Amino acid sequence: MMLLTTPLDALHRELGARMVPFAGYDMPVQYPPGIIREHLHTRQAAGLFDVSHMGQVTIEGADTAAMLESLVPVDIENLGIDRQTYALFTNEQGGVSDDLIITRWDQDRFFLVVNAACKEQDIAHLRTNLSGQTLTVLADRALLALQGPAARDVMRSLCPAAAELVFMQGLRATIDGYEVYITCSGYTGEDGFEISAPAANAEVLARRLLAVEPVQAIGLGARDSLRLEAGLCLYGHELTTEIDPVQAGLVWSISKARRADGARPGGFPGADIILRRMIDKPSLRRVGLTVEGKRPVRDGQLVLDDQGRQVGEICSAAYGASVGGPIAMAYIARELGEPGTKLAVDVRGKLLPVTVTRMPFSPQNYYRG
Repeated sequence: MMLLTTPLDALHRELGARMVPFAGYDMPVQYPPGIIREHLHTRQAAGLFDVSHMGQVTIEGADTAAMLESLVPVDIENLGIDRQTYALFTNEQGGVSDDLIITRWDQDRFFLVVNAACKEQDIAHLRTNLSGQTLTVLADRALLALQGPAARDVMRSLCPAAAELVFMQGLRATIDGYEVYITCSGYTGEDGFEISAPAANAEVLARRLLAVEPVQAIGLGARDSLRLEAGLCLYGHELTTEIDPVQAGLVWSISKARRADGARPGGFPGADIILRRMIDKPSLRRVGLTVEGKRPVRDGQLVLDDQGRQVGEICSAAYGASVGGPIAMAYIARELGEPGTKLAVDVRGKLLPVTVTRMPFSPQNYYRG
């Protein structure tokens, strides 16, 4: 199958990126500095990520908020203009079919960013549930993420108004005369911004950002290790159609208004199951694991208790460059999920000691004002 490319494909190659297939796209996994240096640069300065493979969609029309509330366990009705929220598309079994970000552009107009691997099914899901609204796929837009402690100073030099944004807030703006929509958000645990721009202007915009000291291009490899250190879920790993938000430790993503005792309880797919599990607690829970030594663990490897019994499975793993060693997330038996619990991972027949650890592994540095 021929891979799709983003508007920055030529720039990635010019910068020496190693390209790999990801979600149907040819994407940069790393640049010449390598994943560890790219990871640390983002934690210490500012990294620029191409996330144009993500799906960007607008929905507008009367009762759009109510329509979206029928699909996600979030208080959309009270979401402010130019405010955004994390959301989950749940299914009738209580599982998750994708996670996404919803931004309210106007009273009856919303901007959604969905995962690349799920965007076709997400768009079909949304279209099936429209009740007079208009859905527009923004196929002609790119998405860039500027992340790290220096990101705000960089943004201040290019778009001072955007530098005043707080976490999960956005605005329409221009950078060097190019129209953009900027949000204070990201997937690294660091302060930063995501910039939606016309595809035709994406390369010029990316070059403009990279020309500002100390911005460097960062690939998907470091993006994954950064999000893992930040304790953030990745669809297909921590989130699947069989994993519910309570197991995933995402109860916070179920708005108070949508809970059993809220103003608008339930009303989203799988609500009865999910709200019941908030009380009864599922048998598995998502936890962080630190790995003894330098040998890495891998997705899908089994987690064992001190009697050698299988009690869980690794769902994500990476070298945590900020932590200085291998880390992982896993779903394990709830009673073994307290920080400090000693377990082991079966790595091709060798038992590797691990310890349940509080997440995030690296502090989240979102700017909240």
